[in-house]
Amino acid sequence: MTVNVYAGRYAKAIFRLALENKELNRWQSDIHKVNSILSDAALLTYLNDPQVKWDDKAKMLTQRLGEIHPVLNKLVSVLTAKGKLALVGDIADEYQRLVDNYRGIEGAETAEVVTAIPLDNEYQLKLAQRITEMVGKPVILKLVVDPAIIGGLIIKVGDKLIDGSIRNKLASLRKDLGGVKK
Repeated sequence: MTVNVYAGRYAKAIFRLALENKELNRWQSDIHKVNSILSDAALLTYLNDPQVKWDDKAKMLTQRLGEIHPVLNKLVSVLTAKGKLALVGDIADEYQRLVDNYRGIEGAETAEVVTAIPLDNEYQLKLAQRITEMVGKPVILKLVVDPAIIGGLIIKVGDKLIDGSIRNKLASLRKDLGGVKK
């Protein structure tokens, strides 16, 4: 996985700060929260709009981010001002990798799981265990919510893809019934 150089630098700086202050879990939680909030396309469009005043953007960020580490809040503001909010996902991934290496989970595989709705913690744990059994090594879940898949799951691990989404099943059915008229 190739990480943007700047995202790597930000992640390493955050990791060092979190390690010094013994706040690895708080930072991990806050970074994932920011990444989740910034996956909203409408919010990103608003924040990247040059016609929107900075004060309005800052107010929106404060409302949406809530209580996160002040330094992380400042980082999001800097990235917004520079038009680099797209780096947040890479920063989150790299921070997660650094934490995993620190905790001795090196060599773990990242499994991107796309769902139509957010998964609760218990289901995430069971899913991670099941994917670990399938892959044969520990996995770290990277959760993505995409209502367009309607239901089911899409799992990407390395070069493997398991598409069990309702959208995919409907597309297959549509293709199979292609010759049938309404």
